[in-house]
Amino acid sequence: MNYVKLIDHTLLKAEAKKEDIIKLCEEAKQFGFASVCVNPSWVAKSAEILHDTDVEVCTVIGFPLGANTPETKAFEAKNALENGATEVDMVINIGALKDKNDELVEHDIRSVVEAVKEKTIVKVIIEACLLTDKEKMRACELSVKAGANFVKTSTGFSLHGATVEDVSLMRRSVGPNIGVKASGGVRNLQDIEAMVEAGATRIGSSSGVQIFTGKVATPDY
Repeated sequence: MNYVKLIDHTLLKAEAKKEDIIKLCEEAKQFGFASVCVNPSWVAKSAEILHDTDVEVCTVIGFPLGANTPETKAFEAKNALENGATEVDMVINIGALKDKNDELVEHDIRSVVEAVKEKTIVKVIIEACLLTDKEKMRACELSVKAGANFVKTSTGFSLHGATVEDVSLMRRSVGPNIGVKASGGVRNLQDIEAMVEAGATRIGSSSGVQIFTGKVATPDY
């Protein structure tokens, strides 16, 4: 399998500068990664750099806490689309899920899905490290019901990133037709292989270059 094409080459640090984003995009072009994943303010610049390539431009919505209103997330997603994003990774309302307010959680996800009107892939970050297994399953089921294309393990800004167990549980919860993205802590080929075997179809990592050049990856997301 060509693991390179599974990588969302990620830079979401608050201190990222224009030169860092340019470097990220150039690396994505060089290696042929699936996408770059950047904060919303860098979408237009990334789209400009990558316009003549097959590298997608991914951004994050309601990031990293997910506690924005559905209306805010919908506007953010629409704005990202207008700026050139072709994929969005949104964070669910974690508190609402824990309150068993499934109606709000589904509405929150659907608001983003409808804002981009099938023009953009929507990945739903459930922040698995904060959830029980039952909550993870509900989050996945609500994501599918709301029309999302992927579920994603983690923001990389909470307690920990992806685990094989969470990826496997999420794959079982969404079935074979929805993508599963493992994100956070994937730092070598063995990690990628384990995540793919568990059911991941996309990998979010800031360590893609190190992984595919054989260098030791830095311990970040």
